[in-house]
Amino acid sequence: MLPPIAGGGLTNAPLDSWSFNDTNNWTSDNSNAPASFSNITGGWFGDGTSMTLNSTNPAWLNYRIVEPTGATNLTVDQGSFFLWFSPTWAGTNESGNGPGVWGRLLEVGAYTSDASFGWWSLYCDPAGANLYFSVQPGDGSSTTYLTAPIQWTSNSWHFVALTYCATNTAMYLDGLLATNGPGLSNWPGTNILAGGFYMGSDSNGVNQAAGSFDDLYTYNVPLGASAIRSGYNEFWADYYLTPWNFMANIVSAPSSPSTTPTFNAVTGSGFLTAVTTNTSCITSSNVWITNILAFAVGTNMAVQFTIAGGSNAIPYDVFANSVLDFSSNTNLSWAWMGQGYQCVTYILTNLPTSACFIILGTPQDSDSDGLTDAYERLVSKTDPNNPNSSGDGMLDGWKVLWGMNPLINNSAQPGERANYLYDGISRLKNDSGIINEAFGFDAQGNIQLDQP
Repeated sequence: MLPPIAGGGLTNAPLDSWSFNDTNNWTSDNSNAPASFSNITGGWFGDGTSMTLNSTNPAWLNYRIVEPTGATNLTVDQGSFFLWFSPTWAGTNESGNGPGVWGRLLEVGAYTSDASFGWWSLYCDPAGANLYFSVQPGDGSSTTYLTAPIQWTSNSWHFVALTYCATNTAMYLDGLLATNGPGLSNWPGTNILAGGFYMGSDSNGVNQAAGSFDDLYTYNVPLGASAIRSGYNEFWADYYLTPWNFMANIVSAPSSPSTTPTFNAVTGSGFLTAVTTNTSCITSSNVWITNILAFAVGTNMAVQFTIAGGSNAIPYDVFANSVLDFSSNTNLSWAWMGQGYQCVTYILTNLPTSACFIILGTPQDSDSDGLTDAYERLVSKTDPNNPNSSGDGMLDGWKVLWGMNPLINNSAQPGERANYLYDGISRLKNDSGIINEAFGFDAQGNIQLDQP
């Protein structure tokens, strides 16, 4: 049995916990192995190692609710759980695109439109602006017990806790009560619980929360506010004070895409403000930053610098990050700040007071997909030599322009395509995907819409 968290107020021992120290077999802290998993990765992000679920292919991490030994990992009638989550996206209320799907944080069963199967889920909306806790016991009824607004930016860690019992439900965000609601009156049956619970996606591996998970703790009792706060206090310094996490303070600038003379999905001045133009300028095949001056502006920092070298009238991308990382890890993406020109001095504001790195990128676009090689390597993490990194036939640049994830194969997502079925004499029988409809025929063979 795991000991209680050493926070003072949290005295209950958890059913189990997941620190993700084992990034090969993904065993829990009680050494319980997952029932199945696919397309998940581990990395040094958060308070140490964490699990990332954000794939262009179906991805999932599934654990049993009751182990063969009889040990229980999760209770759905009454209990609590908390976890740390860092999205790879920013919400639409933070100038981002959200996850683009109904992203699951923790789920049992499966959502159905007629609520006939059984479902128990904590999830966010496609805009990344709200969290929900909903239950479908499998009898045709569906209840959303809790709704709480969120304002999350990419790669920022957040503490999410849920408590539930017959008399009350409550959701806590970053240690504080966000909302509460009525008690649970029903929940999925044992046949649904036999499928276990999923972290980060639904049971098909599709509706992905798209982010990193760490330190999930489950309990068979509804914890009080002080206990939840103790759980938050136990970890917050590790998540907020680790240099790897400061990158969340920098967001990308809005761009002004153009199609002439060539397609450029990300272009424009962005957050850069031109100050002066130097009369004496060195032209070079290389380009660099010089004359750097950093100063405080309110609670943030600003940087003044000059773009030197390069060629006249050529736009150079400026990127910023709080972590000096050039890997393919989407959790460590740089932010695009805008484009500047040779021999011009610029000011870049609203930077964090923590570490900040700035780098230049050239206009080279090797695969002609509308994104520079530098943008693909640093921001989108797509292949600069493949114009269609996800393999669904759409240029990476158009996906970025339309707010889609260029790493996701949209044609492989069942909810994002139309599938047509025909009967034996080639009459349209069913349309599924974006629109779900079944068709029947009258006595004369004319098509008619069946009731769902």
